[in-house]
Amino acid sequence: MALEGDGTDIALARRLAADFLTRGQAEHGLIVSPRGMDLTRLVVSELVTNARKYAPGPILMDLRIDEDVIEVAVWDTDPALPVARAADAGRVGQHGLEIVMAVAQGFEARREPVGKRITARLLLTDEGHGTLNATHP
Repeated sequence: MALEGDGTDIALARRLAADFLTRGQAEHGLIVSPRGMDLTRLVVSELVTNARKYAPGPILMDLRIDEDVIEVAVWDTDPALPVARAADAGRVGQHGLEIVMAVAQGFEARREPVGKRITARLLLTDEGHGTLNATHP
């Protein structure tokens, strides 16, 4: 999904991610817990917010399901990789990357030929047993 890099991107990205999971549930029998839905929206929001805040221009968001995991990848034009800061309860803001890394099953930040791609992998169910129906790949 291509996002414009403007103020509407964050809410739009959250809505697109929720719609993607809802379609997976309806069309393929994907199991998504309320927690899995909420964490997906949270991670999408944090990654798109960071891309919008630190990189000029367009943002691309890719969503992919692999069994009971959703992979959220966000590309932006800035090649600088994010750095998680040390925990500081007194710091106001700038906790997004810490939050993503705390809730994700996997996290990767890598430079691309242009810009960078940040990828987080999240469990869709509380138990980790969500699967696609055998009749729908």
